Amino acid sequence: MSSKSISYSFDISDWDILKRKMLQWANQSNIFLFLDSNGYTHTKGRYECICGKGADQIYQAEDLPAIAHPSGKWLMGHLSYDLKNRLEARMESQHKARFGFRPAQLFVPAELVFVERGTQVLQVFSSAPEQTLSDILRTPDTFFPAPLPKISWEQQPDRDTYIRIVEQLRMHIREGDCYEINFCNSNTGSGSIELDPLQVFLSLNRAAPNPFAAFYKRHDLYAICASPERFLLRQGDTLTAQPIKGTTARSPDPIRDAISKQQLAESIKERAENVMITDLMRNDLARVCETGSVTVEELFGLYSFPKVHQMISTISGTLKKEVSFYDILRCTFPMGSMTGAPKIKVMQLIDRYETTRRELFSGSLGYITPDGDFDLNVMIRSLFYNRDTGLLGYQTGGAITYDSVALQEWEETRLKASAIEGIFSR
Repeated sequence: MSSKSISYSFDISDWDILKRKMLQWANQSNIFLFLDSNGYTHTKGRYECICGKGADQIYQAEDLPAIAHPSGKWLMGHLSYDLKNRLEARMESQHKARFGFRPAQLFVPAELVFVERGTQVLQVFSSAPEQTLSDILRTPDTFFPAPLPKISWEQQPDRDTYIRIVEQLRMHIREGDCYEINFCNSNTGSGSIELDPLQVFLSLNRAAPNPFAAFYKRHDLYAICASPERFLLRQGDTLTAQPIKGTTARSPDPIRDAISKQQLAESIKERAENVMITDLMRNDLARVCETGSVTVEELFGLYSFPKVHQMISTISGTLKKEVSFYDILRCTFPMGSMTGAPKIKVMQLIDRYETTRRELFSGSLGYITPDGDFDLNVMIRSLFYNRDTGLLGYQTGGAITYDSVALQEWEETRLKASAIEGIFSR
């Protein structure tokens, strides 16, 4: 991508319209990634939103070790959970892939636009930035909220089987195989489904505007994401992780809502889950950071989102010299909040007990800047759609410890599902 650029100042009252124009402009391409922080300020990120469209060059999983650091190029794209099989020789996936996302794909965008946090300026980078800006501004804002199709969801495993598996996992914990395991179920729409993925993203982002939202297109494959969680952020020589463990439902009643948040803060079980994953991420970061530099900036931070309160911890460290993006992935991916501890053993148990392949769920979407900084989300609260086959699905889960109550764990998965399923039932 050429380094030519142009800036466009906009009025804050036009911000929502401009974002919709950007999305509709990008959606004309076979490949794009749109990331939206939805105005949240606790995340330390640099961009309010960023969008890359078209591909001048594409890297696959096997190309990751050869990506120079820094590369001098913008890179955007995905890392599937299945990338673990290339990063760790002891890993495999016994279930068949259903959607078709590759283990990893990063592309050099032909056109890139972004708004830095705290500004009202759209930055445009392309070989012809004036034309790119004109194309965006001239794109009609044709989105009008319309009812999405009602969908019947098939859960794998079903409620009773899920509860039985949770009890089996508790026995693994009691026997010392692991301390905590993230166990997920799969929810698939019945039949071949036809829908407008852009309308689904806009509807989901309106219902659950979270700080790591994303809309991703790879030809007929779509990821529609309302994630509240970051995997990793690199800013210069500082590497930061922000795992989430601990969830409770919000209430429209302010008093009940405050009580719910306080109960989460005081929950021994939720704090235990959070500290175990914080410890795991601290150890992962220590493998690529200077000795003694890894610190827990915040433990058990409480943050509120439209549907839930969540417990988030922040861990950071100073990277060792000459550490590459691939080096960091080898030591930290997949993120501990989506595996459990110890990581190798629980990933083997996940593959044994879950009934479908995770694919892009539990993976990441994000970007790498030309100077090597990057920001990667955690792919949760996300829909996946194959427009060619009509397959639509999502996954939810939670951390299982020995103190877990199986029925309560099931109810937590349904709480996390509510924002997604709710947009199809209005």
